[in-house]
Amino acid sequence: MKYKYIFGPVPSRRLGVSLGVDLLKEKICNFNCVYCECGVSNKLFNERKEYVSINEVLNEIKDYLNKGNYLDFITFSGNGEPALHSKIGYLIKELKKITSTKICVITNSTLLNEKEVREEIMQADIIMPSLDAVSEDIFRKIDRASSKIKLSDIKDGIKKLSEEYKGKIWLEIFFIEGLNDTKEELDKFIEYLKDIKVDRIQLNSLDRPAPEKWVKAMSLNRLEEIKDYFSKELKNVEIIKKYKNKEDILGYTKDIENFILELIDRRPSTFEDMKEILKIQEIELNKYLEYLENNKMIKKVIENRGIFYKKILTKNND
Repeated sequence: MKYKYIFGPVPSRRLGVSLGVDLLKEKICNFNCVYCECGVSNKLFNERKEYVSINEVLNEIKDYLNKGNYLDFITFSGNGEPALHSKIGYLIKELKKITSTKICVITNSTLLNEKEVREEIMQADIIMPSLDAVSEDIFRKIDRASSKIKLSDIKDGIKKLSEEYKGKIWLEIFFIEGLNDTKEELDKFIEYLKDIKVDRIQLNSLDRPAPEKWVKAMSLNRLEEIKDYFSKELKNVEIIKKYKNKEDILGYTKDIENFILELIDRRPSTFEDMKEILKIQEIELNKYLEYLENNKMIKKVIENRGIFYKKILTKNND
């Protein structure tokens, strides 16, 4: 069966083996973010409707699951805002009937102030809402939202979700230097977030070319500064970032790097395997694995037990 609406699975640091579900097929969004990896939005959408056949999507997922493929998550993301699809709740409900695989919804938060939308996606196991600004002018510059969308509604929607939802909320903030990282803006983030119940606050920045050339990647040092500043008042703040240089990683040691490479050279291992053997914290192990993977020294492969890390053989090792 040739798939039109599902993609992957994608080995993800945050979600393990994740099967992507695109409920839109083309870029359908109420944002035109300056950093969007899907490119520029020529038209903004606000109407919730069945943009693609929900039964076709469901049949594709069923076909994939029937093949016995390993999955940690089924993730609703893709070309735009998945909650714009009016039957996202129906699909999540149907999936819960046929699989124990966890479900994640990645959303730009614009529809969370609608009770119906919250009730639909609250069936998921993890919701990843985003919030790129807490000031109206900064919000308009970064997200370039439809005129019908108000930042106050987004903030209210996230707050209501945090009060009602029983699953995990991982809130993502995309930072652009000089826009939403000023002390004034950071203090406004803290003032808002300290009353919001979320399980993680994830800081992100540009990792690939943006539609707007003036948008540049924020340095890891600056993201670390923001993390430290947030962590004085907020809990569970982390950075979503690929480590490219050892100098970027605080406390990086060659001994641990060599141990990891020697271990997976002898026996490909999962993240949990390595964490148990190395006896180091999850966040520290992630830094090593991200650096080694980014520098093409190791790779992820999906096997029956999950994601395994393997050493990439060089010509000298062949």
